[in-house]
Amino acid sequence: MTVAPSGPEFSIQDIPFSYRGSWLNISPVVAEKTYADDLHLVSHQTGLHPVLRLTPDADAIVVATPALLTWRSGNGRIEAGYQGPDTLRLRGRGLGLRIAAAAGTLTPFSGTYLYRDPVDGSAVFTSYETGRRYRVTVLSGALHGTDGMEALGPADRWLDLPADQPWEIAIEEYATARRPYVRSGTFDQLCRDRSTEFAAFVDAVAPWRGVDTPAAELAAYVLWSATVEPAGFVTRPAVLMSKHWMDKVWSWDHCFNAIALAAGEPELAWHQFQLPFDHQDPAGALPDSVTHSEVLHNYVKPPIHGWALGHLRRRLPTPPDRAALAQTYDRLARWTGFWLDARRAPGHDLPHYQHGNDSGWDNATTFDHGRVLETADLAAFLVSQLRCLADLATELGEPADRWTAEADRVRAALLRDLWDGERFTARSPHTGRRRASRSLLDLMPVTLGAELPTPVAATLARGVEAHLTTHGLATEPTDSADYLADGYWRGPIWAPSTVLVEDGLRRAGHTTIADEISRRFLALCEKSGFAENFDAETGAGLRDRAYTWTASSYLILAAAQQERRGSPEGSRSTRTDRAG
Repeated sequence: MTVAPSGPEFSIQDIPFSYRGSWLNISPVVAEKTYADDLHLVSHQTGLHPVLRLTPDADAIVVATPALLTWRSGNGRIEAGYQGPDTLRLRGRGLGLRIAAAAGTLTPFSGTYLYRDPVDGSAVFTSYETGRRYRVTVLSGALHGTDGMEALGPADRWLDLPADQPWEIAIEEYATARRPYVRSGTFDQLCRDRSTEFAAFVDAVAPWRGVDTPAAELAAYVLWSATVEPAGFVTRPAVLMSKHWMDKVWSWDHCFNAIALAAGEPELAWHQFQLPFDHQDPAGALPDSVTHSEVLHNYVKPPIHGWALGHLRRRLPTPPDRAALAQTYDRLARWTGFWLDARRAPGHDLPHYQHGNDSGWDNATTFDHGRVLETADLAAFLVSQLRCLADLATELGEPADRWTAEADRVRAALLRDLWDGERFTARSPHTGRRRASRSLLDLMPVTLGAELPTPVAATLARGVEAHLTTHGLATEPTDSADYLADGYWRGPIWAPSTVLVEDGLRRAGHTTIADEISRRFLALCEKSGFAENFDAETGAGLRDRAYTWTASSYLILAAAQQERRGSPEGSRSTRTDRAG
């Protein structure tokens, strides 16, 4: 009965079992930082919602690969695979399974209702939380028992599949009505199809992989499995940040996914870059985040998009056509205009954040003595974006002088108003008072690379070295009084800061430290997976454990490393040190 697994095995505790395009996954994660004892069928339509609890009738070991999820107990097996984005097939032999509503109570506004459909005899769970139905059709064998059919209020609602005879079922997620399920292909064939699809994806995004990049396939799986089809406010095929609780697209996280996908999955990469711009507001601002049923504008995210677009375009196998480039130019110009027009105090050359969340470094120590600040990272990102706009304008035959002049103005103000001779500071736009912190955020102007004065770049490089632990770049030095091992941006290692700093150092000519940062981060992911962030001293993964920008950063840095080493496939990737 068992299909030979294909692709890397992974811990279902860390990474959910899912499929490209699906809004479903199987995982023990049922809420933020909350792990159930049993695996659940989880939907991300309208948010993260555990819908069905999946409980074998004996203790079982779970083995997960990209195409197949298996519960094993002695000689008994249950196997699960995706027939498509909205349909799972499960089969069992020698092991029974209870499929139960995750919610224990049905109210007029919450919970799950169970009934038998008189049209085809299937059992259907309906979820208030997702607004979807979950139809269970028996393909072979028979249900061993049921409970809670048409029950209201508190009740157990479940279906039992037997251990004493083989069985197979299909579970479908849909809206209101669907024709009775018709079996399409065998279980073994659908698993082979999924394996083939995943193998093609890996070959596309990581053709350079080898024994010295052992986490490349798993990084690719994290991206592949976190991808969803367009639905709700998600206007394009999208790589969510995770199919755990971070099931959104934040307006800077998406840039790293776009870059990682560009060489092998250019269309998907282009969609990742553009998705937040589909929700650009009249002021030109991007939303903080986008998900199935929600677009948030209470904060923004830093303008790294000019930097990212340069990397993206250098990796795309075919350049965007003129219409796509013109639309991107207009969108990027409006986003830049937001910072220049709405986020500069009268008479000031530098833009400001209104909260640490705007920077993406929510609680960094930079913001300890004030939230509304003109910061060096923001100015540097904006300079890069203005340079990108000048290049785009020239390419499209538009005037470029205004962008160049504005870039020169902001760069001059960055060095004049925020550099104190030893480090960059942050300044209150209200009082003009400047403060320094020990946060890595204050060193982020290193992303300007060769555009920095040589002595400034050298000083920043030395400052970066002070943040380097065995495992990578701590966002707050471990000897700081403000360091917290699990302090979000007050200590842990993060992927985006790693990629941005590594790139800037490389372009400023500090390749030795750039190489070391890259090497340590790759080793960290190979040891601890693709967590949202990592303990800077132990390397342990923290928070959400299946974060796509971490996987993408691994792929970006690994591809660049392989190219520097002369990988035969290196021509299909582009080094980070080519970005300007």
